[in-house]
Amino acid sequence: MNGERHALAAGQLVFLPSGVYHRNEVVSSPYAKFLGIHFDFFDELAIQTEADMVVNEEAVQLDKFGEEAVAESFAPLSETPVYTPSLACVQLMEQIVHEFTMRPPGYELACKALMLNVLSLLLRSRSAREAAEGASVHGPKIAALMQQIEADPAEAWTNRELARRLSMNEDHMAKLFKQVAGMPPGEFVGSIRHREARRLLRETDLPVETVGERVGYRDIHYFSRIFRRHEGISPREYRKLSRIL
Repeated sequence: MNGERHALAAGQLVFLPSGVYHRNEVVSSPYAKFLGIHFDFFDELAIQTEADMVVNEEAVQLDKFGEEAVAESFAPLSETPVYTPSLACVQLMEQIVHEFTMRPPGYELACKALMLNVLSLLLRSRSAREAAEGASVHGPKIAALMQQIEADPAEAWTNRELARRLSMNEDHMAKLFKQVAGMPPGEFVGSIRHREARRLLRETDLPVETVGERVGYRDIHYFSRIFRRHEGISPREYRKLSRIL
């Protein structure tokens, strides 16, 4: 995009502004699953089907591109296009897809309200991370540790272990971690584990017990209780519902 290559890990998000030529390439194995949302912030376009979003490269119509939404006091999202969305952000995106797919009465209003929440979460997360990284020499180290957590959520990521890896005491680590991640260490670890659990339940046939172990919960009852707290339903019910939808 814009002559630059961006590598995304599982669970990350890329913001593609309107009218910018881009190409996607899947390099993971065996496959990748995408959740994509096209959003017309200013109601400039009439979009009902996928065909309405396809650009004829031989006859580009510039007036058919929408404008990027920019919020006061925030830089445009397109300035740093790769994000690691929070669990709440991903859940909002899934709600948007559900609303647009089912199209119940008032779905357009619901989609816009949900999308505004997504945009605000992305803007706040980037602003908080940039401020923390600029204010602390530990910012890049914490950001790197966050990537390790995302890559291996089953690891025993206790506050004690995180503090050891960063060579600082637990209280100081927790304070700096929250500045960079926008949430306490335990909440961040939990959100990553839950996101991975949902992916495994949707995309694999692994037993629920195995899914729990893969994301760091060896006790199936504890895993089910934590999962229900986030989703309102059990892991098994979530798997059945995701396959129906």
